[in-house]
Amino acid sequence: MKDVLTVIMAGGRGRRLMPLTGDRSKPAVPFGGIYRLIDIPLSNCINSQLYKILIFPQYKSQSLVDHLEEGWNIFSGDLGHYLRIVAPQQRTGEEWYRGTADCVRQNLYLIEHEMPRHVLILSGDHVYKMDYSAFRDYHEKVEADVTVALFEVDRSQGSEFGIAEVDNNLRIRAWEEKPNEPKPIPDDPERCLASMGIYLFRTDLLLDLLHRTDYDDFGKDIIPRVIEKLRIHAYPYRRMNRISDYIRQVDPDGVRRLHLVEATRDSQYWRDVGTLDSYWNANMDLTGVDPFFNLYGSLWPVRTRLRQYPPAKFVYNHPEHMEPRTGTAVDSLVSPGCIISGGTVRSSVLSWDVTVRSWTQVDESVIMDHVEVGRHCKIKKAIIDKENVIPPYTEIGINPQADRERFTVTPRGIVVVPKGYFRPK
Repeated sequence: MKDVLTVIMAGGRGRRLMPLTGDRSKPAVPFGGIYRLIDIPLSNCINSQLYKILIFPQYKSQSLVDHLEEGWNIFSGDLGHYLRIVAPQQRTGEEWYRGTADCVRQNLYLIEHEMPRHVLILSGDHVYKMDYSAFRDYHEKVEADVTVALFEVDRSQGSEFGIAEVDNNLRIRAWEEKPNEPKPIPDDPERCLASMGIYLFRTDLLLDLLHRTDYDDFGKDIIPRVIEKLRIHAYPYRRMNRISDYIRQVDPDGVRRLHLVEATRDSQYWRDVGTLDSYWNANMDLTGVDPFFNLYGSLWPVRTRLRQYPPAKFVYNHPEHMEPRTGTAVDSLVSPGCIISGGTVRSSVLSWDVTVRSWTQVDESVIMDHVEVGRHCKIKKAIIDKENVIPPYTEIGINPQADRERFTVTPRGIVVVPKGYFRPK
């Protein structure tokens, strides 16, 4: 993979994730307790042996930059490896990035300096595991000019994505960006093929396209316009992405056979966390005995910036003349620094330094770092952003009408408490 340069788009404003993106870009939104969304594609890169990475931030990027500088400073310049955070520089004019293609165009000098054989373009805000080396092998096998990763989605969701039509050879023959009536898969009228925002270009072709056009976006502008002229192939993610094949290569004797089950499920999972409901769903997919997306596998690990907090603590106390206080967490992810002091946590994700006080119940919720939940609270199906001190007896997710008067409530009924809404008195 030495001849592949990776570009990660990390400037997303994430309007549909407000208020979580009020002070941070979409790729910087916390996920899974200790991670941020940007960690997912970066970990895929490392696991795929991709060590030349450019990250293009734009919108409210400081927390993202801090996270990358403190947690991803692992590359050796002596070996020709690097992760470069490329701030918007207006090198080609006075405008900021108008889209994904324009973002790459304004930074073409970095690609021309490296001149790799291929350029891999990724989004910095999707949740999935993917072996990009298999993606590249397929791209070369079919002699494609451009290869696009596609994922099967229900037609009801198709209007949220770029939708491709393919022939029997998986060559893309038509493309619509967020159509009102998505074209179905020929043998499955209820589903369609959606773009994952993952593109592999021949470098010479990419340079030519961006130099001689002023198109803003790959999915919206470039792909539909060059379908007839270029060999653009689909990479059906669920069919082709076989991390289990990678495991067989590194473990041919099957000593770690149990990992094959984990890898098969993980390599079928992809979620675009573009809305609050999908973000909540993706976090809930981490919980349970057999999670849909497994963070605990050892052969395809997810990296992040680690912080210096003590281990999580669960407190039991039985004072005289009072109801016992038992700190428990079931089917939940509880990060370092958390104290469950007599409360009960079920099917939830707790980030760094969260305290749940006595007789409090937290169910199916995502709680970010530096949050204290007071005694006798009831919290259900909520997303609570950082730096909140929730008063005793507070109820969130119990009374929908009362919640809508104070907070954002999603179509699915998830209550979102913004950063610092509850201030300590």
